[in-house]
Amino acid sequence: MGRTVGVSPMQVLPGNRYSLSDRPAHFPAAGWGYPTVRKCYPTLRPSGKPAAIRSQWRELGQRAADVTDIAEALKRLEKVLLRSPKTGLHADAPATARWNGGTRVTTHHENGTQFATDLPPEVGGEGTATTPGWLLRAGLASCVTTSIAMAAAVRGIELATLEIVATSRSDARGLLGMRDTHGERVSAGPGDLRLHVKIAAADGTSAQQLRLLVEECNACSPVSCAVQEMTPIELRIEVG
Repeated sequence: MGRTVGVSPMQVLPGNRYSLSDRPAHFPAAGWGYPTVRKCYPTLRPSGKPAAIRSQWRELGQRAADVTDIAEALKRLEKVLLRSPKTGLHADAPATARWNGGTRVTTHHENGTQFATDLPPEVGGEGTATTPGWLLRAGLASCVTTSIAMAAAVRGIELATLEIVATSRSDARGLLGMRDTHGERVSAGPGDLRLHVKIAAADGTSAQQLRLLVEECNACSPVSCAVQEMTPIELRIEVG
């Protein structure tokens, strides 16, 4: 690879793609259900008319290329970080939220991506978009799913199914700053966070290996770590 000291680790990703931290997540604009995030690499057996068969083979080839790209990019990144650990530190892309009246908010990514949030009528909103809490669950499910897919690619595991459902329970009293019967402030954060992972391999990887893969990836998933480690938030307030 030549001399890599001082090179940003994100520069080793192939092509002109977004960095791992900059890639925006796209979520549905409505719905109150729990998020379901899918990342599947099923083993297909081409069938049908010649044109359809060619299309399926192209799809298979593209999926194989995607997995290879992921594995190669991560291996290059690991080499850079082993030579110069400090290059692993980088600023994440900021998220800028602007109030649109009522409980409606639009959040922007610096690359132009944006999404809307709203609250349900029960708390004064209009229910026109998904809630910020749902986005937290969606981000958690999506991040862990991505981590597993990346690790599987590096380890040469061919995934047939990968689906994660993130669920939680919340107490509306926390949103209003209320206290419980003991005088303690009720937390506004979600409780009973749970990830239901469905995973299967198409290459004979054992169930024990897949469970270990999921556990290890959950431990190094950025969003999962942020939730479990309770990352402190520094407030910088500009008035006027």
